[in-house]
Amino acid sequence: MSDERHETPQSLTEIEVDTTNLYREEIITDLRVASIRKLVPVRADGTDDPDRPTLFTGQTTLMSQAGPVPVQCQLEGATLEEAAAKFPEAIQQAVERLVDEAREIQRRESSRIVVPGDLPVGGLKGPGAGGGGGIIS
Repeated sequence: MSDERHETPQSLTEIEVDTTNLYREEIITDLRVASIRKLVPVRADGTDDPDRPTLFTGQTTLMSQAGPVPVQCQLEGATLEEAAAKFPEAIQQAVERLVDEAREIQRRESSRIVVPGDLPVGGLKGPGAGGGGGIIS
């Protein structure tokens, strides 16, 4: 199989639907915290394709100090019941990954070297920030 489907089309006329990878989407919710997206494989004629597995993803929204944060995860399972049972643990793992990613971004930002063009207006503040006024000859 070639990687043509991963290339960026040159024009809209080059866009093709991959009829060997079609899914029907269903959304299941508990109307409280959980949404489960069920992707049922179908053939090009729209009939179910039992030769491919049904896929499930979970979604919820958490409230943070910065506002709502959508969290999504893959749900392992062959049935809706199995996927729903794995929802809490999968969301917890997704939240842990988000927190780890946020900490890594924060760590990278805090260790970034500040160059003169990046200084805030008014320069550095505090002890040792160049406010001593000494002359070096």
